[in-house]
Amino acid sequence: MGAIIVAAVIVVVLAWEVPDAHAQEAKTPVAGQASLTVVVGSLQPATFPIRVSANGNIMAWQEASIGTEANGLRLTDVKVNVGDTVRRGQQLATFAADTVEAELAQSRAAAAEADVALAEATANAERARLLQASGALSAQQIHQYLSAEHTARARLDAARAVEKTQRLRVAQTRIAAPDDGVISARSATVGAVLPAGQELFRLIRGGRLEWRAEVAATDLSRLKPGQKVRVTPNGGDAIEGRLRMLAPVIDIQTRNGMVYVDLPPSNTARAGMFARGEFEIGASEVMTLPQSAVQLREGFSYVMRVGPDSRVIQTKVAPGRRSGDRVQIISGLDKDDRVVVSGAAFLGDGDLVLVTDGPKKAARPAASPSASQRLTLTSSRGTQ
Repeated sequence: MGAIIVAAVIVVVLAWEVPDAHAQEAKTPVAGQASLTVVVGSLQPATFPIRVSANGNIMAWQEASIGTEANGLRLTDVKVNVGDTVRRGQQLATFAADTVEAELAQSRAAAAEADVALAEATANAERARLLQASGALSAQQIHQYLSAEHTARARLDAARAVEKTQRLRVAQTRIAAPDDGVISARSATVGAVLPAGQELFRLIRGGRLEWRAEVAATDLSRLKPGQKVRVTPNGGDAIEGRLRMLAPVIDIQTRNGMVYVDLPPSNTARAGMFARGEFEIGASEVMTLPQSAVQLREGFSYVMRVGPDSRVIQTKVAPGRRSGDRVQIISGLDKDDRVVVSGAAFLGDGDLVLVTDGPKKAARPAASPSASQRLTLTSSRGTQ
C-alpha cells in the first residue's frame, strides 16, 4: 500500500514540474548567438631585418674558351667530357702529330746544316782579319769573307726560328687546360679535321659561380661590397653569398644596376639558373600582427577588428614586410585595437563573436539529479 502512495506522489510532482519548465523557457527572451569563439590580439612591436630583394641569373664567374691553334690536323683522342673537373695543364685532347713531327725533324736538320755553314764562314772571316794588315788579300776578298760570315749567321737564326715554329706546332697537337675548373661545354669529336681557332671546350674557371642580379637604382646606395646575400635558386636550397661588386653604370631603359655576388660551391646551384636573393642591410622596429590575422580578399588585405559590442568590423590595412609568422602593419589600425587572430577566415563583417584571450578549458556544469535520484529523494521524504 505504501509503494502505491509513493508512486502517486512522484507522478503528481513530475506533472507539476514539466509545465513549469516549459513556462519558464517561454518567458526567457532569446538573445543573439555568437557566430564563433575567437582569439583576439593587438599590434605588437617586433624587430624586422631590412632587406633589398632582387632577381637574377646564376652565371659562371669567368668562362674560358679552349680551341685549337693547329690548322688542318685530325683529332685523334678526347679525354674529358662535360662536367669533368680538370687541373691546369691537364691534357684534354690530342691531334695527329705525324706530319708536324716530320716537319720538325726537317727543320732541325736545316738548322744543323746552317750551324756548320756558320762555323766555316766564321773561320774564313777570322783568317781574313788576320791577313788584312799584311796585304795578302785584297779589300774585296776580305769584305766577301766577312759578309759570308754574317749571311751564315742569319741563315742559322732563320733555321732555328723555323725549328722553334715546328716545335710549337707539335705542342699544339696536345690541348691542355689553361686553368683549374669544370668543363661546361664540349664540341670536340674524334676524327674531325679542324681549322685553327675552332672551339673545342668551354671551361668554368675555378668552378666559381656568381649571381648577377638587377637592383633598382634607388637601392644601390644602400649596398656595399662585402655584404651578405641570401640567394635561393629555383628548386634549390638557399645559399649565402657575398656581394663582390656593383656595376659602375645604370641601364637607361630599366633604371636598374647590375650587382655581382660570389657564391660558394653548391650541389644545387647551376650556371644559367634563375634565382631570387635578399640583401640584409640592417634592422628596424615595426608594429606587427600574426599572419593568420591578415586576410586577402578581392586583392586587398583586411583584418577583423572586434568592436565594443563584440561584433567584428572588417578593416582594410596596409601590410609591409614579413618575417616568420609575423607581418608588419603600416596603416589601418591603432595600437589598442583588438583584432581576431584565430578564426578570422570564417567571419564576415558584423558577425557577433565570443571573445577569448586564448584556448581555455570550459568549466564542467554541475550534474542535475537524475530521475532515479529524484525518486530516491522523494521516497526518503515520504518515509520520513
